[in-house]
Amino acid sequence: MHSLTPLDYGIILSYLGLSLVLGLLMSRRASASLDHYFLGGRSIPWYLLGVVGMANWFDLTGTMIITSFLYMLGPRGLFIEFRGGAVLVLAFMLVYTGKWHRRSGCMTGAEWGIYRFGDNPVAQAMRLLTAFINIFTSVMILAYLVRGASLFLGMFFPYPPMYTTLGLLLLTTLYTVSAGFYGIVLTDLIQGLIIMGSCLVVGFMAWKHVPDLASLAATAERVTGNPDWTSSLPAWHTPMPEGYEAYSALVLVAAFYLLRNVVGGLGTGAESRYFGARSDRDCGLQSFQQGLMIAFRWPLMIGFAVLGVYFVAAHYPDPAVVRQAADLIHAQFPQTTAPYWHDLTSDIINAPAKYPPELVAGLRQLLGPEWGGKLALIGYHGTVNPEQVLPAVLLNVIPAGLKGLIVVAMFAAMMSCKNGLVNGASAYFVKDFYQHFVRPRATNRELIAASYASTITIVILGFVIGVASTSINDLWGWIVMSLTAGQLAPLALRLYWWRCNAWGCVGGTVAGGVGAVVQRLVAPQMSEPRQFLLTAGLSFAGTIIASLATEPTPRPVLQHFYRTTRPFGFWGPLHREVQGAARVAMDRENRNDLLAVPFALVWQVTLFLLPMQLVIKAYAAFWCTLPIFAAGAAGMYWFWWRPLRDRGVPEPLPAEPDPNPTR
Repeated sequence: MHSLTPLDYGIILSYLGLSLVLGLLMSRRASASLDHYFLGGRSIPWYLLGVVGMANWFDLTGTMIITSFLYMLGPRGLFIEFRGGAVLVLAFMLVYTGKWHRRSGCMTGAEWGIYRFGDNPVAQAMRLLTAFINIFTSVMILAYLVRGASLFLGMFFPYPPMYTTLGLLLLTTLYTVSAGFYGIVLTDLIQGLIIMGSCLVVGFMAWKHVPDLASLAATAERVTGNPDWTSSLPAWHTPMPEGYEAYSALVLVAAFYLLRNVVGGLGTGAESRYFGARSDRDCGLQSFQQGLMIAFRWPLMIGFAVLGVYFVAAHYPDPAVVRQAADLIHAQFPQTTAPYWHDLTSDIINAPAKYPPELVAGLRQLLGPEWGGKLALIGYHGTVNPEQVLPAVLLNVIPAGLKGLIVVAMFAAMMSCKNGLVNGASAYFVKDFYQHFVRPRATNRELIAASYASTITIVILGFVIGVASTSINDLWGWIVMSLTAGQLAPLALRLYWWRCNAWGCVGGTVAGGVGAVVQRLVAPQMSEPRQFLLTAGLSFAGTIIASLATEPTPRPVLQHFYRTTRPFGFWGPLHREVQGAARVAMDRENRNDLLAVPFALVWQVTLFLLPMQLVIKAYAAFWCTLPIFAAGAAGMYWFWWRPLRDRGVPEPLPAEPDPNPTR
């Protein structure tokens, strides 16, 4: 196995040291107030917030799992990642949900609930529940990131992956605690440039590696068993390896994930970068920039997938040998479970003297002299583990020096996503729980200290759960299709239905959240579509029933919300109160927003597909996709960009004073 060189380690250590220094330098400015610590004082330009958004989506674990699907399917792996990796919800935030949330003047989504439902005991309970759900979800996503990081780091460092991951988490947590949102923005800018440069380099390397499309198709079919690997169109049925059979009906899977993202996108936007934006226009521009920057991720991932196909073809020509090697380890360690398989194989590779000589001799006989490098890719089920393709290619194919830079880019992706996630979860704890319910008169110094403590606690919980997870794909599937799906109804209905009240949101949140946890404990093998239908159904039923069974939100609160947010949907009683030019302008804005969304979705999907087609030299498919991309861009220009360009910062409609002045 090719290891990192001293040059690579030097690049990695220099980067980590620079990040820590920048965090410490920003600590004084970040601690000026909670507004500065969590939102950067609401003064950060849109183009920097766009970088933050890109970095938050460009995580290491997600990059590994998407690469695994591209390795198995080719460009069509994009359609499986309609469930989350293709960030289709960004289209909704770009067009209107981001600006809707900014208009509240709130700091967190939980505080936004008081703005929507009023300052009353039920709304306060909903605020607390929302904070808890968001913290819990953040911990689970952090666990997913930790699991991916352990798989990645175990390939590069001669120590147990859990300890290496813990060390990196502690280092980045020290930076997050000290820097706040200012430091996140600053380092995300640096990390974003590193990431995009690495994307171009890996994509170009893969393009150079492909002789022609036909040759790549033949090699990919031999390695993955997929006869249509180079196709860009989803098929009704496509071959999938063991453990991934649920994705065989690709058209149905893609359609289902698209539906899930449309429903999920309706309630998005309650994020720090929108609450902290300076204007409605900045909300749209930062989202557009994020879409352009996140597109760089796809040539990187298809590049790793292409190089992975050729690497596996050269080093694992006989699948039977792979299964025999896995069986040999299972026979020696029959109690080993899937979550700890990677830790075991990494330790065998790095410290073979600790293990029975007959085991090491058997692996060497089966896999050859380079048995260590080959063992790293062998999965628990006796197949090549697609989730390990990215680190395996990085370790064995990328040359020294450049390897260190790309490892830094992967570290940057992990740090950016993790730091933004933890910063947001800490804001929920400090603002919506500690300050609001426990210590209303706490000093700024005490609140900053509470943010430090909550950040460390959230990271520890995420680490503990992450190291016990079976696989990153399994954990991500549950997060997207069960846990967060159980919160879709209150997030969406409160924006589009005037009759949705605080009781309804509490009912929907509890029903969906409890359903997701019970499902994970009782039926963890439930298919993703059934997970979604179960928890989303419970969430919608709980929200609608509880809303209709209780009193509506007080009229003054509804009027203030409607006139400042200006949403569309089922707002008839409130909409009829708006007359004249204000109503015409509001209807025109909402109509343009609704028409812009499908064009934004088409633009985004084709923007991700085009560079992948170039990398694999599918030029005919590229020229077929380009007009579709142009049509999406034209629709966005007409319905989104022209109104955005022509409109300044719109004033709220005439309204009574805020009925919740203390929120």
